Amino acid sequence: MSYAQNATPTRTLNNQDYKTLALSALGGALEFYDFIIFVFFSIIISHLFFPDDMPAWLSQVQTFGIFAAGYLIRPFGGIVMAHFGDLFGRKRMFTLSILLMALPTLFIGCLPTYTNIGILAPILLLIMRLCQGLAVGGEVPGAWTFVAEHVPNNKIGLACGILTSGLSLGILLGSLVSTVMNKSISPEQMSDWGWRIPFIIGGIFGLIAMYLRRWLKETPIFLEIQKRKQQELAKKIPVITVLTQYLPQTILSMLLTWVLSAGIMVIMLMTPILLQKQFGFSAIDALQGNILAIIGLIMSCTFYGMMMDRFAMGKVLFIGCLIAVTIISIFYFSLDNPHLLLITYPLAGFGVGIVGSFAYFMVKVFPAEIRYSGVSFSFNMAYAIAGGLTPLFISFFSDFVSKMAPAIYVVGLFGLGALIGLYLSMKNNSQKYIAKDIA
Repeated sequence: MSYAQNATPTRTLNNQDYKTLALSALGGALEFYDFIIFVFFSIIISHLFFPDDMPAWLSQVQTFGIFAAGYLIRPFGGIVMAHFGDLFGRKRMFTLSILLMALPTLFIGCLPTYTNIGILAPILLLIMRLCQGLAVGGEVPGAWTFVAEHVPNNKIGLACGILTSGLSLGILLGSLVSTVMNKSISPEQMSDWGWRIPFIIGGIFGLIAMYLRRWLKETPIFLEIQKRKQQELAKKIPVITVLTQYLPQTILSMLLTWVLSAGIMVIMLMTPILLQKQFGFSAIDALQGNILAIIGLIMSCTFYGMMMDRFAMGKVLFIGCLIAVTIISIFYFSLDNPHLLLITYPLAGFGVGIVGSFAYFMVKVFPAEIRYSGVSFSFNMAYAIAGGLTPLFISFFSDFVSKMAPAIYVVGLFGLGALIGLYLSMKNNSQKYIAKDIA
């Protein structure tokens, strides 16, 4: 199969490519901000959306349960949106996903609390969170697919790296907004009205990003599929084709997603809390280190994406994951020296950035007719399982076994990533998985 993208497989990026990357990354950053801002204000939400006489630990658990619901619903949203994305076009679903994220985020900022409407408050909050999960389930795989099918073949790694950096920027925005809000207003003001502002801002910016995405064009590869009427494979229900004909690719993609989830959830999202609970760091020091680590992650995602375009995929995965294992080990085992935090944490963030290259593998191993569904199923199913189990696993073993449990977990999974890279490097194993239309 020869699609439009392959007509000039080694051309440089043009203005339309840069426009596509910029709008995709901006939308991804804002959508991920909308999805993640919940966790930064979870303590306040637990007080406002549950009864005053409920034990603090129980309201906190229920709040995190609502947060986790967004992860658990992701596979369903991803499968449905990817199905229609493979049938009717990437752009439509790409635009719909940001609308489904922006509106619930805006509504969360306007929701009445338990004091106003009682039990309906947490129920409405749960519904909004489920809508967010449906949206992000379609956004991330859709974004990777969209940019990969727009750029020339020799820039797919760069495009996926930039897109993943944009998603990471969303986490950074959430951290910065949380910091500014907590420093600008009193705890009483934050509880009364301040917590609503980040959600309202996120919803408004999400709608703006959706409007800007109207200037995006459908991917050349999908237009070629429509032109040649080669959608028979997709009409057989794409996800069924993925599981029956591309199972090895799906398994490898899910394993890489597991590694990715460990790096993002543990190092980027959970470590600031663990630094305070387990190692005695102040909230300010932990947050400052986290911000620097996210900046390191953003730079690294783009760097490793570029490396995928220049060197063999398996070698980049192997070396990048080994570097991550080394740096993350140094980071955790140096936490007894607080003066090193602002050096080792950013380095750990940079090490985690190898995950920015994982999307390159995913978009390359599924053919165009089912690419959206293949990436979406693999990514969302693995992330839902890991997203639900990782916090529980880390919290339990950190409290009752060893405070080094997060290090063991993350280092072990990046070791798995290195083994996958080694496997793909042996006898050019990676070539047998690459889909012909994007080879």
